[in-house]
Amino acid sequence: MKNEEVLDEYSRRILAELQRDARQSLQQLAGAVGLSVTPCWKRLKAMEESGVIRNYTVWVDRERVGLSNCVLAEINLTRHSETVVDEFEAAVRRCPAIVECYRTTGQADYLLKVLTPDIRAYDAFLHDVIFRLPGVTGIRSSIVLCEVKSGAPLPIGA
Repeated sequence: MKNEEVLDEYSRRILAELQRDARQSLQQLAGAVGLSVTPCWKRLKAMEESGVIRNYTVWVDRERVGLSNCVLAEINLTRHSETVVDEFEAAVRRCPAIVECYRTTGQADYLLKVLTPDIRAYDAFLHDVIFRLPGVTGIRSSIVLCEVKSGAPLPIGA
C-alpha cells in the first residue's frame, strides 16, 4: 500500500494519537480518532505492513537508569571509500553506547549521540571504542548540558 493511500486524515490522527500514547487500547484509539474499531484496526495494520509504523517502544529516562552523560560527537573519516564507510557504520551499529548516528554534510562526516554514566566513562569510551573505529581520523565532542527538546512526536500534520 502506498503511503499516500495510507496517510489520509484518519491515518494521520491515528499516528498522532499513538505518538501521544501507544499503550492505549484499540477501543480508546478508535474513539480518539473518530472511527469505529474495525476501520481503525485495518488502518493500523496497513500502516504496520507498509512500514509507516516500524515499532512500538517505551521512552526510558536515561538519567534514572544511570546514563546522565550525553555527548554529541562529530566524526571525520580518513576516506569515503565504500569499504571504510561500511566498516565504520557496521562498527557503530554494534556499539550500544552510540544511540544515534547520522551521516552529515558540512565539517563532520558523522554525528553520533553517545550516552555514558559520566565524563570518565566517556573518556574511556573514546579510547576504547571511538579511536579504534575503522577510518576515524578526527573527533570533536560536545557535552550536552541540558536537553531542551528530545523525543518529540513527528510533525505529521494530524
